[in-house]
Amino acid sequence: MGPAYLLFYTIMSKVALSRHFTWRLEMNKIERLVLASASPRRKELLAQIGIAPEIVPSTIEEKITTNVPEEAVMELSRQKAEDVASRQQPGTYVIGADTVVAAGGEILGKPDCHEDAYRMIALIEGKTHQVYTGVTLVYCGGHGNKVRTFVERTDVHLYPMSEGEIRTYADSADPMDKAGAYGIQGKFAAFIKGIDGDYNNVVGLPVGRVYQEMKLMFEQEDKE
Repeated sequence: MGPAYLLFYTIMSKVALSRHFTWRLEMNKIERLVLASASPRRKELLAQIGIAPEIVPSTIEEKITTNVPEEAVMELSRQKAEDVASRQQPGTYVIGADTVVAAGGEILGKPDCHEDAYRMIALIEGKTHQVYTGVTLVYCGGHGNKVRTFVERTDVHLYPMSEGEIRTYADSADPMDKAGAYGIQGKFAAFIKGIDGDYNNVVGLPVGRVYQEMKLMFEQEDKE
């Protein structure tokens, strides 16, 4: 290992440390970090990257004005985040999210009952469908809020399922609180052939993208 390499390694290490330190400083601007969702899965995903939010679910009546899945989840995530942010003090950072499954030209939310879960699973088994999560980040500042909204898509490929397999899963408790009537991290994993995209997005929150978008918000604020 020559002197030139050592110098390069030292410089790059200092750059990496500086960036990490800068990000820690930016995180210190957040007095409270709130997740506008009661989803235990989203809370667990944020915990994986070192974020422990306060849980304050939105109570707003959700309204969808589009049949386009990407637009619908961004619209809903923004409604949730801004509803919660409207009751927060400056220095609070709010994360709102909404996830849907799209298949056969239909947006699949959470099933209303076990029969609805059966219908959804029967629609997606043996095929490829899309999972969309819209995320809205709101930083409550002293002179107004900063808002950033984005959407993440993952394609999910399923193995064919028998009528008995569909019925057994649909009649269980597992699908009842999940968009598209299944959870990739649970028993339904037996029918997942593969995915294209972010696995965490299918669980309910693309935390890698969330982390990067949070950094971008602070970087842009510093430039203003």
